[in-house]
Amino acid sequence: MPPSRPAPRPRAVLAMDPVHAPRLFPPELTARLRQVCDIDPALVLTDFTGPSAAAALSRTEVLITGWGAPHLDAGLLAAAPRLHTVLHAAGSVRALVGEAVWRRGITVSSAVSANALPVAEYTLAMILLAGKDTFAHRDRYCATHTHPTHAETAHTGNMGRRVGVIGASRVGRRLLELLRPFDFTLRLHDPYATPADAAALGAGLLPLDELLRTSDIVTLHAPDIPETHRMLDAPRLALMRDGAVLVNTSRGALIDPEALTAELVSGRLTAILDVTEPEPLPADSPLYRLPNVFLTPHIAGSLGNELERLGRTVVAELERLATGRPPLHEVRRADLTRVA
Repeated sequence: MPPSRPAPRPRAVLAMDPVHAPRLFPPELTARLRQVCDIDPALVLTDFTGPSAAAALSRTEVLITGWGAPHLDAGLLAAAPRLHTVLHAAGSVRALVGEAVWRRGITVSSAVSANALPVAEYTLAMILLAGKDTFAHRDRYCATHTHPTHAETAHTGNMGRRVGVIGASRVGRRLLELLRPFDFTLRLHDPYATPADAAALGAGLLPLDELLRTSDIVTLHAPDIPETHRMLDAPRLALMRDGAVLVNTSRGALIDPEALTAELVSGRLTAILDVTEPEPLPADSPLYRLPNVFLTPHIAGSLGNELERLGRTVVAELERLATGRPPLHEVRRADLTRVA
């Protein structure tokens, strides 16, 4: 028998903001990428129109997308008749993938699980710092140049803190894994989770209102879907105990911004916010100046050298594709009713 020929490598093209491509695929990873697909790493599409895009897309079977990619719609499908797979080197595909792509039955995979790790790490760090009342002690130390008194540290410490996690999402699950070695009491709210699911994650399952009433620190990890819009409104924020801490690394739309601002201006709650609504906040927002608010500019997700982890996920999916195996991180249209 004649020797079998290796399967032809699929033709692939990058579509994203070009600034991200070299961090997602540094040289060693680019070499792996080129071993499993026919790709020109120097060609990074920022739109799907124009002669160069048309020539590339006419042969494209695999589209590798990232932050800044154009919307994937019927126009793309017309330009890319051979397209069968989209590999997203970022998080959610909710705003990226249009209905036409789902209707054609194109396989979509996302690096959202890889992106969940730095978000969970950031959240863990903020929970630990909040439990030590780090930000207030920092401000007091800078103002007085003295160590805190026993009275000022009476309510400081992480032993036995009750941490409420809203959402058994990929981030929520990773966070619960990271929290498990610490001396916390962990509680979870997720409408799709069972008590057995929560127990497997090391947490007790609670209704949302009870979790808010009984937690010292509440951290949000639910998807931004119609059912979660403004899930923390004024009545629910009012359930949180005086001095409780609210952490949001999910989406600003999950919290009523006016109600949150009112609670924070009153000083009753503390907030650690990596996301807000709107984003960024207006320059005159009081949240920039409040001592009980710690704001960061949407940095919890993958940044800098963490982007390579997303690229590795895409290359691993391509390697599976090249050997006829299904993707590990496939996203299905029905999933988007429950996840980001």
